[in-house]
Amino acid sequence: MSQTTRFSLSQAETPTHWYNLNADFPEPLPPPLNPGTKQPIGPEALAAIFPEPLIKQEVTTERWVEIPEEVRDIYALWRPSPLMRATRLEKALQTPAHIYYKYEGGSPAGSHKVNTSVPQAYFNKISGTKRLATETGAGQWGSSLAMACKLFGLECNVYMVKVSYQHKPYRRMLMHTWGATVHASPSDQTEYGRKLLAQDPHNNGSLGIAISEAVEDTVTHPHTKYALGSVLNHVMLHQTVIGLEAMKQMEMAGEEPDAIFACVGGGSNFAGLTFPFIHQKITQNKKTRIVAVEPLSCPSLTKGELRYDFGDTAEMTPLLMMYTLGHNFMPPSIHAGGLRYHGMSPMVSHALKLGLIAAEAYPQTAIFQSAALFAQTEATIPAPESAHAIHAAIQEAIRAREAGQKKVILFNLSGHGLLDLSSYESAMSGKLQDV
Repeated sequence: MSQTTRFSLSQAETPTHWYNLNADFPEPLPPPLNPGTKQPIGPEALAAIFPEPLIKQEVTTERWVEIPEEVRDIYALWRPSPLMRATRLEKALQTPAHIYYKYEGGSPAGSHKVNTSVPQAYFNKISGTKRLATETGAGQWGSSLAMACKLFGLECNVYMVKVSYQHKPYRRMLMHTWGATVHASPSDQTEYGRKLLAQDPHNNGSLGIAISEAVEDTVTHPHTKYALGSVLNHVMLHQTVIGLEAMKQMEMAGEEPDAIFACVGGGSNFAGLTFPFIHQKITQNKKTRIVAVEPLSCPSLTKGELRYDFGDTAEMTPLLMMYTLGHNFMPPSIHAGGLRYHGMSPMVSHALKLGLIAAEAYPQTAIFQSAALFAQTEATIPAPESAHAIHAAIQEAIRAREAGQKKVILFNLSGHGLLDLSSYESAMSGKLQDV
């Protein structure tokens, strides 16, 4: 094809600051609450589990937050990431729509999660932290934090949801290779884990359980802090390098997106791509349709309630105002597409409440069909999570074809699927069910 299909920035054009949507919300974000008193908590309540620089980022309403040079130096290993036009997919769909995607799978860990693991490890390092505890589901976050901890000389202790620990051995090996210790959650390493195993030795685990274990680990070990790969405000902040780059690259392509899609579990890659575009909606009255795409088997935005809830099952975290399925929600173990968290980022939830974004949910068999079509046309095998955004983008392109409309569609391909081929095998062999 004659037209350019890849749009790349130079190192000099990469963002020097993260963007904070908290500065521009038309209504203030509801504060976290103390679960006992139900009163708003102050920054000091977070000091037991987070270092001071991340607490400041969690509560700030500054619009722009500077990215430290040490973080930018490591970002340069994979950033800026490319923006691609999916011309072969367009041809297969016979659509007049132009489909673009931001590709985050070129990072060392294979996903967007390193955009926040690196600054979290950096800010912990300069604050005197020696050891980080965290949870992970499919393993993208655990491997990303393991990499960042190794680069900054920190110990890394990971509680991995048991069903993923068993089904994703190569994600686990990534973490081990970067020096992390990994436990199947629920584990025998914490009081809460031992309690759950006593009740049900075959408990498959959940992200809520793994978070409880990681938080307990944090408060019971010296020089240890907690790191979270999604949901919280400072994580959303760090990921905005995606959208800030994408805006420049769409200018290079000479187009503006009419519709933007990204998958959502806790909200981080969605926020990363879309928050800078939401800034334009608020400040410039842009009419861009921005859609969060989730699985039907864990539909917090489309089926959940907007209310205060715990981030974990042991009720150890502050109460967060978010769309939630309930902190005791257990996702089905046959769900292969990731995105299993019971709740949603308070910032993403607030954006939905204010009508700045929309939400859609799809079954996993359709998701994997779209993932296969994308792989067969664009060559890249997408992570199952990213395939949710691909499926929604394809549906939008089909609607454009049926209406005879030229639309510009942008989605985030948040990671590659090379370590998720067992899920593809289940899909192609007909073992997957829609829940």
